[in-house]
Amino acid sequence: MNDNREKFASRLGFILVSAGCAVGLGNVWKFPYICGKNGGAAFIVIYLLCLLGLGLPILICEYAIGRGSNKSLGSAFKALSPERTRWHHFRWAAYAGNYLLMMFYTMVAGWMLNYFVYSLSGKLTDKSVDEIGGEFSQMLASPGIMTFWTFVVVLVSIGVCSLGLQKGVEKISKVMMILLLALMVVMAVNSVMLEGSAEGLKFYLVPDFNKMKEQGIGNVVFAAMSHAFFTLGLGIGSMEIFGSYLSKDCKLTGESINVVILDTVVALTAGIIIIPACFAYGINPGAGPSLLFITLPNVFNQMPGGQLWEVLFFVFMAFAALSTVIAVYENIIAMTMDLFGCSRKRASIVNLFVIAALSMPAILGYNVLSGIEPIGAGTTLMDLEDFIVSYNILPLGCLLFVLFCTRKNGWGYDNFVAEVNEGNGLAFPKWMKPYMMYILPVIDLVIYFKGYYDMFKPQGTKVVCIWMTIAVVLSLLVFWIAAGHGSKDKSKINSKNNKNKVVINKKQ
Repeated sequence: MNDNREKFASRLGFILVSAGCAVGLGNVWKFPYICGKNGGAAFIVIYLLCLLGLGLPILICEYAIGRGSNKSLGSAFKALSPERTRWHHFRWAAYAGNYLLMMFYTMVAGWMLNYFVYSLSGKLTDKSVDEIGGEFSQMLASPGIMTFWTFVVVLVSIGVCSLGLQKGVEKISKVMMILLLALMVVMAVNSVMLEGSAEGLKFYLVPDFNKMKEQGIGNVVFAAMSHAFFTLGLGIGSMEIFGSYLSKDCKLTGESINVVILDTVVALTAGIIIIPACFAYGINPGAGPSLLFITLPNVFNQMPGGQLWEVLFFVFMAFAALSTVIAVYENIIAMTMDLFGCSRKRASIVNLFVIAALSMPAILGYNVLSGIEPIGAGTTLMDLEDFIVSYNILPLGCLLFVLFCTRKNGWGYDNFVAEVNEGNGLAFPKWMKPYMMYILPVIDLVIYFKGYYDMFKPQGTKVVCIWMTIAVVLSLLVFWIAAGHGSKDKSKINSKNNKNKVVINKKQ
């Protein structure tokens, strides 16, 4: 056990930092729309059930691997698995996945900062929808503007991480998350009080089973499953690292539930901010970047005191984006330290330049390299990066985490549960074992293959077959990693785990 490893200063810090990582831009521009589209409150009920059944168990797995190993994902599998197994090979995919995520997410966070400045200067005030859309198009066409704001995000976020866990990541993230939550409350109250907002609230929160029938019950359930699966950003170790900084005082089930609740509250509140406001001014709350950068500025222009609400909104969005970026950067820096044995300062400096350079393809994909359409007509390099992360590394990473925590040639279910249930609080249910071992991996694979199919179906049968073949090969690679046979004698590992527990008990 590494007694010198940094730890969170408080439980609140852990919950807010973890929630900050989970609270992403998709919670704001995607969840409210798909909720209203798929039956409002009826969809929310299905979504919450899926979140408890899918997202929560995998989140617990990540936290357990982190706390049990006391290391980042760069070394965690090797520390917990038997000798001569292949689990540790996934660390390179997770390492790459974090970089790929930041290659485009850092750029999008830069958009938020840019639009905060736009709103503060009044650049979007009193402009038509076409003019506002023109500003967004002009930003995308300007590599200089996007490069500048992307580099600002990199400098700020790496700077925070370089200060360390408690003085940097925890302290700054706590402030940002508290301010974010306060802003959300103020903006939600304002949105609800707008004349004509009642229809938006009805669209968003009132159960509408006719809409569910129109969409198809199966499609609605799958939409809920997919969003519940991806909303926490699991599968690349971005949550695992915070588990490694967590003390043994509390059981992990309760801690994970707290993070899930906070993430869900943010998603639901974002809908209360956006949907009623759009309905109040007769604007379709369509999903995607256009909602944030074109639709909502037009809504604010029609509000009394619209510029103030516009400024507050983009402050809120900037905090949501930066909290995620800082959390993932912390994971990248921690993995760099574990994999290459360097100091936090050196890892921060190296990644400052590496991430800044790696962000350029996504930036140039909207202008200089816009002719490159890597995964179909109309797609960009950012879409390719997002596809690799969201459709591949995240679901396959989640599958690997579950297999690792439940298989005898991995960490093993008993060791996993022992780690989860160490400390005070809510215990992990014993009846979950068959679900974790057999049902959850199958659901993961269904979501993975369905995502591929839906992505490439519009491009024709031939394209679908090619990409589905790739999906099968990648999933088989995960099972190849999981099938590695280790030493039959696990006495060394069990002895190491027992020694750690003895040390902890003596301290207690």
